[in-house]
Amino acid sequence: MTDKPYINPHLSEKPLKIHRLLDRFFHLHNRGTTAGREMVAGMTTFAAMSYIVVVNPMILSSTGMDKQGLLLATVVSAVVGTLIMALWANLPIALAPGMGTNIVFAQILVGQMGVSWQTGLTMVFLNAVIFLALSLTRWRERIVAAFPEPIKLGMQCSIGAFVAYLGLKSAGLVVALPGSIAGLGNLGDHAALLALGGIVATPMLVGRRVPGALLLSIIAITVAGSFIHGADGKVLTVWPEHLVAMPAFKTDLIGAFDFHEFLSKFYLLLPVTLYFLLSEFFAGTATLFGVTRRANLLTASGNLPDARAAFASDALASVIGAAVGTSTVTAYVESVAGVEAGGRTGLTGVTVAALFALSIFLAPLITIVPVQATAPVLVLVGLLMMEGLREIDLSRLETSLPPLLMTLVTVLTTDLMVGMAFGCFAYTLIAAALRRPQKVTAAVLALDAVFVLYLVLRNSIN
Repeated sequence: MTDKPYINPHLSEKPLKIHRLLDRFFHLHNRGTTAGREMVAGMTTFAAMSYIVVVNPMILSSTGMDKQGLLLATVVSAVVGTLIMALWANLPIALAPGMGTNIVFAQILVGQMGVSWQTGLTMVFLNAVIFLALSLTRWRERIVAAFPEPIKLGMQCSIGAFVAYLGLKSAGLVVALPGSIAGLGNLGDHAALLALGGIVATPMLVGRRVPGALLLSIIAITVAGSFIHGADGKVLTVWPEHLVAMPAFKTDLIGAFDFHEFLSKFYLLLPVTLYFLLSEFFAGTATLFGVTRRANLLTASGNLPDARAAFASDALASVIGAAVGTSTVTAYVESVAGVEAGGRTGLTGVTVAALFALSIFLAPLITIVPVQATAPVLVLVGLLMMEGLREIDLSRLETSLPPLLMTLVTVLTTDLMVGMAFGCFAYTLIAAALRRPQKVTAAVLALDAVFVLYLVLRNSIN
């Protein structure tokens, strides 16, 4: 009989019990992950998207909304939305107020059309309620199931290419040049060189399976930024006098809806309302699908696991976001950073939510992370998301052209919805030209009609 080592039950019983509870709730073992790995993944996701704590209040405050109230709304919506997704859908996907919609909200809806921000929040709230109804009645799930397989593949590849492009652009390695769409940035800029070094070094860390490689990359570049100056002559990482700050908790934005103005200007606001509805429906759906696909969590039939919970969580987060005073809350593509770090369950999201909750007190510390620190992570995870390109059968035009066209158009227009529209149109036209009517289903034609409507609405408000 082999002697067993003595284990003090008083020291081991509690951690083991917690581990069993976590495993039972989040199915850690079944998804091939551990609690430690999930927490590192959560920290990585948070590091990649924490900029929203600072950026969202900055953008929306131009409407006259209180910046301190917006800070609270941003954090609360991110915490609650991410927790709902984590605990209900058990997915490693973080949510927060979406970039893009907050700009349309501030610059077009309020700035150009002269609508009050209270009415804007009313529009966001009503759209979110519609999202929620579609999700709970499985209509959203059915719509996504109607997407042809080449379009689903194109979603993942398009998001990957777009994320990688954002990383290169934020690093200053891709810039707009006169007479061309984009060109190479100034390699004489030390900030761009630091980001380039990170883009080279980060895959090496990942390739050598260094634990927490992506998070370590962000921390290392942030520290290095303390000694490197940007093109403006200032150091990249500016350390604040105080790492912790007590925010002023203002509640002026909570429930600040104006249904009267919305109804009185209903026909004027209808195009923008439909624009919000369509863009968030499909862009949010594409992000959920793309991130989940990258995490290898799709079902055998190629659908989201517990799709109703995932879609309803996304919608409910926007209902709560509008109620506390911010623009549409959506799934973040930066969640793929956590997936690449090993995140496979909702425990990743719980970690992200906890860090967002702390961020309201650590806002000064979050602001020190320069864009050059997160750029290498975005480039790497974006490229890794494009691994789906290997599944494309180049010998068949109807399966190869739509995803490739989606990826190209998304990067060139920086608009995922436009890329999806071109992909769906190409799929339909090629199937019709090849005389394969079984592929041109009623659902596909309905998707085409929706994207035509989206492009018309997009053109009318721009």
